[in-house]
Amino acid sequence: MLQFITQKILYSLFILWGVVSLVFLIFGASMGDPAQMSLGERSTEESMQAVRKEFALDQPVGIQYLSYLNDISPLSIHSANPKSTFYYNTSKYSGLTLSVGSVVFALKAPYLRVSFQTKRSVSETIAETFPNTLILAVSAMSLASLLGILLGLVCALFKETWLDKSILFISTLGMSLPSFFAAILMAWVFAYLLGPYTGLNLTGNWIELDPLGEGMHVQWKNLILPAITLGIRPLSVVVQLMRSSLLDHLGQDYIRTARAKGLSESRVLGRHALPNALNPVITAISGWFASMLAGVIFVEYIFGWKGMGFILIDGLNSLDLPMVMGCVMVISLIFVAVNLLVDILYSLLDPRIRLTNTHY
Repeated sequence: MLQFITQKILYSLFILWGVVSLVFLIFGASMGDPAQMSLGERSTEESMQAVRKEFALDQPVGIQYLSYLNDISPLSIHSANPKSTFYYNTSKYSGLTLSVGSVVFALKAPYLRVSFQTKRSVSETIAETFPNTLILAVSAMSLASLLGILLGLVCALFKETWLDKSILFISTLGMSLPSFFAAILMAWVFAYLLGPYTGLNLTGNWIELDPLGEGMHVQWKNLILPAITLGIRPLSVVVQLMRSSLLDHLGQDYIRTARAKGLSESRVLGRHALPNALNPVITAISGWFASMLAGVIFVEYIFGWKGMGFILIDGLNSLDLPMVMGCVMVISLIFVAVNLLVDILYSLLDPRIRLTNTHY
């Protein structure tokens, strides 16, 4: 078991390193002059040189890459020389240090640098917006899970009827519907055309300023359309997976034995078939929760939901590279961490998985 967990952790770290390298090559080393983007029309040669020095942009690409790794890594190696590119600057880093001569070993919080546009720490901005993204993702996944399991159960119980075929047809459409198109369609129909009847807003966050000036208020209705839109695809997957899994178990010998013993159909379904059929569904739900962070980007921006997806798109529009790189890194970290946790938990439930991976 320990060997399996070690392999998975090393594999996850390798993936994160690959993502870091790719993000740096795409955004950090190939998109214009960050100093010019940061200062805009106020730029002078002296101010641009100061920005370049702060982010090691006056150094070769290899040094810039190592400096970026040092910034975002919790374990990093620095120099005690203030003139060095790798100097441990206490105004940027916070953590524990161990000095050995001119070398400083640090255990610190990852430094995601400073936004070009707002001049605020990227970490602080992400910390403020991440709860909004988490609320939206949890709401969408809860809706997709509960409704998907229920509809999949209905499809299995009414197999090959018009109800089963209708639900399967709609779920197939939902699986093929891109998140950004679904968001535009939902906003146009339910907030624009039917807005006077639904009372739903075209855009809005879950906490907004009261129009009468009475402070900030929670607006849960602004969560409805984004959550439904984001949950369409996982809902469609859960419906079809639940249907096929339940039908497979209903045809097993142990179900026929339970029926032969005279157990009622509801007892056979609730005590035997359903718990076993839920195993692959729960695994798919956990995987979709991580994947949902990719779809949330467009949904948040279209509905004006102030989460990580919103600030990521906003950063792309304004070429705010530290913000873009920071958001991509955090999303990648969450995705890898969730999948790692799922692999470990699933291996605990089914030892065959860790044996297969160990001998692979």
